[in-house]
Amino acid sequence: MDATDIERFDARRVGPCNVRRLPGGGVLLTNDSGHYCILEEGEFREFLSGSVAEGSPLHARLKEGGFLREWLDFARWSQEWRRRHSYLNRGPGLHIVVATLRCNHRCVYCQAGPVGMDDASTDMTEETARGVLDRIFQSPSPALMIEFQGGEPLANWPVVRFIVSDARRRNREAGKDLTIGLVSNLSLMDEGKLAFLMKHGVTFCTSIDGPADIHDQNRVYLGGNSHAETLRWWHEIFKRTRGKRYRIDGLTTVTRFALSRPKDVVDSYRDLGARGIYLRFLSPLGLAQKTWDSIGYDAGEFLAFYREAMEHIIGLGLRNKKVRFFEQTAKMFLHKILAKEEPNNLDIRSPCGGGIGQVAYNFDGTVYTCDEGRMLGRMGDDSFRIGHVGGGDLAGMVGHPVVRAVTTASLLESQPICTQCAYKPYCGVCPIYNHVQQGDIFGKMLHNMRCRIYMGIQDFLFEKLRDEKVKGVFERWIAKSQDENISSRY
Repeated sequence: MDATDIERFDARRVGPCNVRRLPGGGVLLTNDSGHYCILEEGEFREFLSGSVAEGSPLHARLKEGGFLREWLDFARWSQEWRRRHSYLNRGPGLHIVVATLRCNHRCVYCQAGPVGMDDASTDMTEETARGVLDRIFQSPSPALMIEFQGGEPLANWPVVRFIVSDARRRNREAGKDLTIGLVSNLSLMDEGKLAFLMKHGVTFCTSIDGPADIHDQNRVYLGGNSHAETLRWWHEIFKRTRGKRYRIDGLTTVTRFALSRPKDVVDSYRDLGARGIYLRFLSPLGLAQKTWDSIGYDAGEFLAFYREAMEHIIGLGLRNKKVRFFEQTAKMFLHKILAKEEPNNLDIRSPCGGGIGQVAYNFDGTVYTCDEGRMLGRMGDDSFRIGHVGGGDLAGMVGHPVVRAVTTASLLESQPICTQCAYKPYCGVCPIYNHVQQGDIFGKMLHNMRCRIYMGIQDFLFEKLRDEKVKGVFERWIAKSQDENISSRY
């Protein structure tokens, strides 16, 4: 609010809320219960001055959302807050396992610090894998997700096979809701591996960065054509998993090469028959830090790309109500905004998932708060290391001082800018991103590219939510039959 707004402010009638003037017009109100209300300027002046007529449609909207002090329903709001933050009592549910750092790709944005295919020194051993599983099944979380990252996990197939089999065996006694996911470039897939993975209900996720020319420029395959090989197995797995709980999805990492072609990138996923697309902006870890001048961009450039891609996607849904093709980042925010549900995306929640929602196990048994922490360790910075599977239990690791620091730094109430932001109920910060980019796990949000991107995405969503037809498209995206996310983490 500006000085003029404050002059007309009636503290006796205005309920607790944060305010943002949307770039496209209108004033957004939000509160900690996740409710929102978009007002015109005249309505906003009425609200601030406490002159909204009781019984009017505006009064009803504000009362329902909890924006009028004299009509606050504390029992309801606290119950809603508790439901949205129920993940705080569950313990780590996502367990990232790095079976190897060997990889046959050299992607221009790689964060993992891979080694050559002949270097087996970074292969996880079966003994270490047992220790990893011991820690995973110590989690009190009723739902567990084991996700193989790398390197290319299939390069250490014996350990992947062992972990999948032994996890299923252990879970027959543990009785958890166990999901196992494989993040792979698919180049080492064969019929035997696929049959085994399907038998054990493993989900698949791969990287497809758009049309062939963009994909192959981003993801250099040392053994052939990356795009052709990925799509060969995509189509096979897509066909075999149709109608099953486990399936295949793709991730798109947006580099500078894609900025001028948002529609082409979206249509490449439509052509694959995918449920949706995840337009992931670059992260300054690993090789991307070194190649940023050639592949990177600023927040404004990404948001221009994103808005054009979203307009195209929304248009698909407006033209045909049967089309429910979505963008994953938007979908995660919309779950929070429209359904008032937490999809438990560990990168955009408060506090973040580091240590309390996810744990990452490196090939040598070293344990980190999260996969980004593990990647940073590969860059020579072990700030987010919390233990080793050879000593100590999971409870001790979750209680590690580093986890406490990460949790505190990712509470939006600890961020001076975030605590006043209208997007506080829906957003989250990443202490590791802040650490790398700004030298401080608390970060400086006014100059934070990640913050500017997420703020721009939410600006776009709330602008679109003023259109009831577009809101209908968004509501179809978050309908229960499509409540799975693309990849466990996203």
